[in-house]
Amino acid sequence: MSQSEIRWKRVLLKIGGESFADEKGYGISSSRVSLISREIKEVKKLGVRMGIMVGGGNIFRGEVASREGVDRATADYMGMLATVLNALVLQDTLEGMKVVTRVQTAIGMQEIAEPYIRRRALRHLEKGRVVIFAGGTGNPYFTTDTAAALRALEIEAEVILKATKVDGIYSSDPLKNRKAKKFDKIDYIEVLNRRLGVMDATAISLCMDNQLPIIVFNLHQKSNIKRILLGEKVGTIVTR
Repeated sequence: MSQSEIRWKRVLLKIGGESFADEKGYGISSSRVSLISREIKEVKKLGVRMGIMVGGGNIFRGEVASREGVDRATADYMGMLATVLNALVLQDTLEGMKVVTRVQTAIGMQEIAEPYIRRRALRHLEKGRVVIFAGGTGNPYFTTDTAAALRALEIEAEVILKATKVDGIYSSDPLKNRKAKKFDKIDYIEVLNRRLGVMDATAISLCMDNQLPIIVFNLHQKSNIKRILLGEKVGTIVTR
């Protein structure tokens, strides 16, 4: 398959912590990590340059902890550390499938991962390696959605692929409201005005200001990432 057939050649995949969790929504499920890794390996065969931002909500949520009395900044740092656990298990599984990866963290921990350095990340991508970003932005009060938008712009990604457990953006939660309307395409402003909760407002605004499209899709449907990259209409695209 030629590069000319690929719609998106450099992407940032955002995977929330819940995608790593077991049926109870907590911890790390090796079977789910394996499924995600196989999807990524399939995409790498296309020659696509891919960065991945991982969340940590399956292990620890800073926002929830802060509501229970933990200092907000401390809670957020704890949440950042949770993302590193997910990054390492994803790296280990991908490497077991012969996919070369690098983990870069926004918080220094040189014994287990590289520090985030933009030029180094770009070099890894040029060499065809998958770069897994952990630690969010390295700052409290910012979500991994915002970190995903920031890293996507820094690595010159053409699109953010926001992996979820539903097949796009709806007018309300489709798991709770059967009459919820699905959008095939929606404007950044409408997402903000409707408070649809796809990504936080900072992330949406950052993408809007830099005209970076977001595609929200179901990660658990086989070959969805590949279909998106080949230009098929999957999920919902957020753009102007």
